[in-house]
This record gives sequence, structure tokens and C-alpha cells, in this order.
Amino acid sequence: MPHYIRWFNEISIDDISTVGGKNASLGEMYQELTPQGIKVPNGFAITAEAYRDGLIQANNQHALKATLEGLNPDDMDDLARRGARARAIIYSTPLANTLQEQILAAYKQLQEEYGDNLSLAVRSSATAEDLPTASFAGQQETYLNIRDNEHLLEACRNCFASLFTDRAIHYRIHNGFDHFKVALSIGVMKMVRSDLDTSGVMFSLDTETGFRDVVFITAAYGLGETVVQGMVEPDEFYVHKPTFMAGHRAVLRRHLGNKQIKMIYAADGSQEKTCNVPVPEIGRQRYCLSDRDVLTLADYAIKVEKHYSEKAGETRPMDMEWARDGLDGELYMVQARPETVESQKQGNLLRQYHLRQQGEILARGYAVGTKIATGHARYIANAAQLHKFRPGEVLVAETTTPDWEPIMKIAAAIVTNRGGRTCHAAIIARELGVPAVVGCNNATQAIDEGTMVTVSCAGGNEGRIFHGELDYDVIETDLSDLPRPNTKIMVNLGNPDLAFSTSFLPCDGVGLARLEFIINEYIKAHPMALLHPERIAGRSTRDALEKLISGYADGSDYFVRRLAEGVGTIAAAFWPKPVVVRLSDFKSNEYASLLGGTDFEPQEDNPMLGFRGAARYTHPAYAEGFALECAAMKYVRDNMGLTNVKLMIPFCRRIEEGEKVLQSMAEHGLKRGDNGLEIYVMCEIPNNVILIDEFSKLFDGFSIGSNDLTQLTLGVDRDSEIVSFDFDERDPGVKQMIKLAVEGARRNHCHSGLCGQAPSDYPEMAEFLVEIGIDSMSLNPDTVLETTQHVLEVEKKLQKKLAP
Repeated sequence: MPHYIRWFNEISIDDISTVGGKNASLGEMYQELTPQGIKVPNGFAITAEAYRDGLIQANNQHALKATLEGLNPDDMDDLARRGARARAIIYSTPLANTLQEQILAAYKQLQEEYGDNLSLAVRSSATAEDLPTASFAGQQETYLNIRDNEHLLEACRNCFASLFTDRAIHYRIHNGFDHFKVALSIGVMKMVRSDLDTSGVMFSLDTETGFRDVVFITAAYGLGETVVQGMVEPDEFYVHKPTFMAGHRAVLRRHLGNKQIKMIYAADGSQEKTCNVPVPEIGRQRYCLSDRDVLTLADYAIKVEKHYSEKAGETRPMDMEWARDGLDGELYMVQARPETVESQKQGNLLRQYHLRQQGEILARGYAVGTKIATGHARYIANAAQLHKFRPGEVLVAETTTPDWEPIMKIAAAIVTNRGGRTCHAAIIARELGVPAVVGCNNATQAIDEGTMVTVSCAGGNEGRIFHGELDYDVIETDLSDLPRPNTKIMVNLGNPDLAFSTSFLPCDGVGLARLEFIINEYIKAHPMALLHPERIAGRSTRDALEKLISGYADGSDYFVRRLAEGVGTIAAAFWPKPVVVRLSDFKSNEYASLLGGTDFEPQEDNPMLGFRGAARYTHPAYAEGFALECAAMKYVRDNMGLTNVKLMIPFCRRIEEGEKVLQSMAEHGLKRGDNGLEIYVMCEIPNNVILIDEFSKLFDGFSIGSNDLTQLTLGVDRDSEIVSFDFDERDPGVKQMIKLAVEGARRNHCHSGLCGQAPSDYPEMAEFLVEIGIDSMSLNPDTVLETTQHVLEVEKKLQKKLAP
């Protein structure tokens, strides 16, 4: 008598041909990773042999082949007709008595382990899914909350039939898989009661850029189908793998999702097994995972990736599903499969997309991928309208389901109202290489059908849909043979959303990471307003601040965590390369534009030369705000473990000012030299150059700010249009100041660098900097490749001149 049941403790990843990808992976984790502390619910697999024997016994193979012969998968109506017929053939195949007996006996054994109140998840597991090169995500069906013999057997028949869903048929044809060489196994496992708690998806890399040094986790209340199907915008978390493995336990970055609904078990007697219910406002406004939970999941992900990589003999990023049981409070792994998009890309070819113009923004959401595409918008409300879609159009929808994959394949881009970056639309878009913007909320209302639009995912985490057809460039660079110059080429970067993608540029780190962008975009409020809301005159401003810090202990906790996560993301992206973080250098009018800022800032006639930079840090009007900046930087270095962060003081006019700032930093736990901390100073005031020997006793390095140094050397207001013709970094006097600064830094064994546009805009300035022996140049990312090539040419010329 054939034996159709295999328990998870009898299965390994080598059994894909017998139990399918999903079950093979569950068995692998149950056997190998449970001893490492990863919790995996127990269960059993109904082998693919049961499926094949059923077809043979019912003599249905010929009918199936005839049904699918000559099918054009892009003919949606024909696909629907033939798919329905194929499923009917499978569903009509009865489960053999022997098979039924074995299934129910295994179910009884599982009940003995978990108790009579056990509910089951019945999951399809095809022999051609969860492969390193093709995920087959969502192609077959899963049935949840199964509680008795009758419904278990019914779910098994439906699972077998789901091998021929329309989407599965189309996917196999598109990916070159033979329908009749693929069979279906079924997993029957303890249902983790995440309907009473939380669940989600995680990856052991960043899904949008392929950056491999992070774990990316999404989470929402209830069953995980809401996340996978794109029904909610989940919470998001990142953990940095290298520092985690070195013993540091900190969440790198987080984003609060709306989590409007959750999927739970339906009431007993309902025809449907699950239903969606609203999440109360208080639940939506807080993260559904604690930091401890996030770090536990990161530990799971790192161990899973390590195990599967060792098994494969190569690094293998993983795509995983997890759930927390509301009854026992434990976190469980419920699926692990190879990530099939970013991990398959060749690492030596850098492809960058850049918009050449801007336009009216119709909608915003989460960017999926980094591409740009144009096309006419086509709104699709449901599966019945799929036949209306034409190749090259931009798909606009409330959300997508696996049935929509045939039109997603021919779309120029995809835009949805709902969903996060691990929903079905995002997963399929990545696999197809189609740019997508998900979670827009209002796209179906804001974008008129037939409108020509440009969909851009090239601006970081936020994707944008512009009205009209905008011009853009695609730049491809082969990095495999690109040599490195002796002069360090670094990048200027303030936007954490661009950090992971920018890290792929051939550079030596970040020469200027500005806090201003993070404070403007991530924090939005004046630090003193967050500390002292009672000093704010306007009630509406106080209310806006209170709303802003919802979910945090107080305003200072909000500022420190948000700033630390922004800086930490940049530092993690370039780890272990140096990242020079310039402490805040807003002018008073810019500080005043922050929420609550007008109540704390003076009105100055010339803010450019006023209350800015180092002068603020120990002044009673801002000393408490500076303490928050220091607390955030200390958290990045000590708690996150990102000791590649160097700190830099801007606009330091006098030696005494520098001494006072360093003393204040030391009092706040940032003492120069402790834990390898280096502190630089901006060299942007003539006094910095004149007294460079004295400044060198205080600081480890100098970064020449060519903009301010030029305006103060030439006496030109760089913001004034009428005298802009006199502003030129190439002026002999400015070049002499730069030369003196570089020579002074070298004389005192300090680092010298320049952060400004001059070497990017003027090739002769890059040549000048190389000739005087500057240690580094920090450039905007879009000029790194071109300037690197020029620096290499200059260095080659100099070597020839110096050759005997």
C-alpha cells in the first residue's frame, strides 16, 4: 500500500520533487533550525505521488492535456474557460479511500500533539515553486481555519485543483515549466493563531535595491493574507545584519503603516472561514511589533539565510513568512524560500534612472524597484475587466490579486491604492522587472483613465506618478573593471531613502551626510519645540506636535529616534566605509520654518553670517537641542554599533568656539577618541585656514566647504542674484585658500577633503585638487562616475610628470 504522508521531521529541502518547495522548506526548518531556537509549527505533507496516482486512477491525464493544448495564455477569456475546465477535471477526481484514511489518521495524531481545539492551515506546495530562480508566489491556494475531517478533505481536493488556477497556468507557460511535469503536494500544519495577534513577511535583503546587509520586516495585525494581498499598508522595520551579528541589538529603521483592517477567523457557522474587521485607531497609531520582537525575527532571518546558504554552497537571500500566535505569544516561521529577483541580478552592471524634468504630481506611494516608465493609465476594477488592458499601459487599481499576473506582465508600470512593499503587486512587479507604486490611497481617483503619466521609482522609497510624459535618462555602467584612484572619491548624501541604492556606486564612503534633510523630512519639527511645547503660542502648532510624536514617549524620544534611524540608515548602507556626519547647520530663518520654529528663532537681517553652526551648540537658546543631536549620534555609534560614523562641526568661527563645542560633546558622551570617535571641522571660514595649525590640535580632519569659503574669501553673498557673477570657486584667491588648507592639514597629519560642486562642475578644479594632494573629494552621486574617470586621468598625467 502506498504511503502518502510525510511528517515535517522526515522532510528536508532535498525532497522538493516529493513534497514541493513549501513543504520541503518547512521540513528543513523544522528539522535543522528548531534546535537553533527558531519555532516552526508541526505538520505533515501529502506527497505529490498522491496527486499523480489520483490522476492515473481516474484516467484524467489525456483530458487535461486536451484542455490545455494550444492555449494562448494572453487570451484572457480563453485562459479563464480552459482553466475552469482543468480545475473541474481535478476536483472531480475523488480522493482514494487509502489516501483519505492516511490524511485523517495524521490529523488525529496532530490533534493529540496540540489538543482538540487545533485549527489547521492547508497549503498547496507545488514541485516547481520556491525555487532560487522562480517563486511561483500565490499561484496555488491556501485554506485556513480548518477544524474537522469533512472540511480538511474538501480543502485537499481544492488544493489539488488549484494547480490549474488561471494564474498558475499563465505563470508556468511564461516561465517555461511543463504543466505535466509539475505536481502538487499539500501541507497540513498547525494554524498559528495570528488572527489573534500579528503576522507578516520578511526578507534577508532590501527588496527594492538588493542591498544585502539588512533584514527587511513587514508586519500587520491578524492573518498574513492582508499583507500578501496588499489589503493593508503594514509597519516596516530594518535591522543591520553585520552589527547585529557583532552583538548590537537595535532596530535600524522603522515606518508606521496604516493597518486599517485585519483578517480574523469568521464566526462559527459562517460560510467563509475568515473575515476582515477594522483596526481601532489606537492600534493603527502604534507599531504592532516591539523592538524585541523585531530583533527576534531578525535573528530568525539571519539564521535561515545562513543555513540555506551553507546548504546551497553560495549566498542565498531568503523570502520568509512569519506569524505570532495570540494564544502562546510566540513568533513562528511559517515559510522560507529563496528570494528570486534582486539576488539573481548581476552585480557588476549599475543601471541608474534619472528624470530630466519635473511635472505635476498626481499620486505618491511606496516605490517598488528603481525604474521609470511612461504610458497611458488604464483603470481595472476587477478581474472581469482584465481583457480591456493593452500592452504598454499603466495599470491603475485598488489592489491586485494573483489572477492579474497575465496583464501585469505586459504593463509599463503598476499603480495601486493599497498595499505595502511586500504585497502581491510588489512581489510580482519585482519579478517581472516592472516599476510599481503601491499604497497610494488615492490613485484611482487622482489619475484619469487614458491620461499619459510617468511613473518614477527613482527617487528613493517614495514613488511618484506625474502627469504627462516626462523625459528621463537610463545610464548603464559596467563596474567590473573600473579602477580606483588614489584620491578618495566620496559622496554627499542627506536622504536616507537613497542610501542603499547609492551604496552601489564605486566610492569610498560618505564625505558629507547632512542632518538638515533628515530633520526637515523625517522630524519636521524644531527640536526646542519638541522639548518645550509649553512655550509655543499657537494651539494648532501644539496640536500638530502632539500628533507628530504619537507613539513615542515624548518629543525628545521622537527626535532622537528619528534622527538616529535616518543617520543609521546612511551609515549602515556604507558600512564599514567612513560616513562623515555634519551636525545641524540650519540658518535661523531655516530653523524657523520647522514646526514650532518661529517661537524659538531670532529674526536676523543676514542669517548666512548669523546664529548658525557651532555658535548655536552651546548657546542657551539651543544647547538643549544640541544635546538631542548628540544623544542621537551616540545611539548610532554605541547602540547600533555603527562606529564608521565620524562627526563634523560646521561654521566654527574661533578656536574658543571649537573648544566649547568639543567639551559639550564630551559631556554628552561623544568624547573625541573614545570608541574610535573622530571629529572633523568644516573649513569654510578664512579664519579656519589662517589658524589651521591651532584648529588641527582640536580636530582630526578638515572638510573644505567651497561654497562658504568662496563667498567669505571674495565677500560675495552666494544667495544674491545681482552679484552672482562674482561667485567663482576657481578664483585664484579661493584656490590659494584651498591650497593652504590642504597643506596645513597635511602638515598636522589631519585628513583633508572637499565637499562641494566645484570638482563636479569644473574639471579643472578636480585637476587642481589632485595636484595639491587633497585626500578626498565628496561629490553628488550623479557625478561620481564621471569625476572618478577624470581624477584617474589626472593622476596618470601626474605620475608621468613625476617619472624620472
